Formats: sequence, C-alpha cells, structure tokens
Amino acid sequence: MIKIGITGGIGSGKTVISSLIAMNGIPVYMADTESKRLSDTSPVIRRKLMALFGNDLYVNDRLDRKRLASIIFSDAKALEKVNEIIHPVVKKDFQAWTKQQKSSVCAIESAILFETGFDKIVDIKLLVYAPVGLRLARVMERDGATEADIMKRMNRQMPDELKRKQADFVIINDEVDALLPQIDRFLKLLLQK
Repeated sequence: MIKIGITGGIGSGKTVISSLIAMNGIPVYMADTESKRLSDTSPVIRRKLMALFGNDLYVNDRLDRKRLASIIFSDAKALEKVNEIIHPVVKKDFQAWTKQQKSSVCAIESAILFETGFDKIVDIKLLVYAPVGLRLARVMERDGATEADIMKRMNRQMPDELKRKQADFVIINDEVDALLPQIDRFLKLLLQK
C-alpha cells in the first residue's frame, strides 16, 4: 500500500486538498480529528495527561482543550510533553487504520507531519503551500482568532521552506493557481510509482 503524507502550515488548505484527494477514491486519515477523538477516548493519553496537569483537565469525560491549549501554547516544554504522549497513540491508530483500508493508496493529513516523525511512515510527502498573509487571513476568518494568536501557532510549526525541501510534491493553494490540475498531476505521478 502506498501511503501519502499531506502536510502544510495552518491555513494552507490541507483539508481542501485532502477532500479533493478523497474524492478521487483515496481514503484520508485526518490526524487532527483523530487526535481529538483519541484524547477523549484513549485511557493511555488520559492517564498521562492527568498525571501531568491534574484530574481536572478532563471534564465530563472529555479533554478540556481550551485549558490544555492555554498551557501548551505558552510553554514549549509542556507542548513537547503533550506531543510525546499523544503522537505515539495517533501513529499506532493510523497504522491500524491503514490495515483496514481496501485501497492500494491511502493518506494521512497532518499539519505537523515532519515534526512528529510521521513522514517516516509514509511513502510520499505532499506539501500544501500558501503565502503567510493568505494563511493568516483564512485562519482569522475561520477561527475568529487574532493575528498574534495565529502567528504564535505558526511559529510553533516547521517553516514552509524546510518542509518544501523534504516534500516530494508541492501543491500551491494561493487562490491564483488552479487546484484541480495540480491534483491531477500529483495523482498521475502517484500512479507511476
């Protein structure tokens, strides 16, 4: 099975590209969505997070994401510890998910594909690129967040220039270049593998 890793910075349009790829019959594992599910349901994650931050991190059997975000976005060490807890569980879940797929190709969408080491468990790395100004505008509109808050989140991610050097294919999502021809080119290249 060929595994594609779809990545890009916040607001780059990874989810749009993932949807277009899924429309072509390729199942896509959404790491962010699954990470949230696992943070609520995994006893391993729950036990380790509560050991770090206290039992009140979970309210009505659900992770208090706002509280956790306020901790990790102001403390790099705390973010690192949380990632060390959650990412191995997500990786294991993704690997189990791939075994259930009937397709010869599948994908994982992850904003932090390289940062988590998930790039090592995929065969092809696809970067979705958009200029920073456009990404900021998209996230401000989507999340109602301030520019300063978004920049904090962006600065925690690997710069696009470094991701570009490691990517096998780049899709430009700048609202100028058409997406469908780029997806078609990518899928044709994929079929040649």
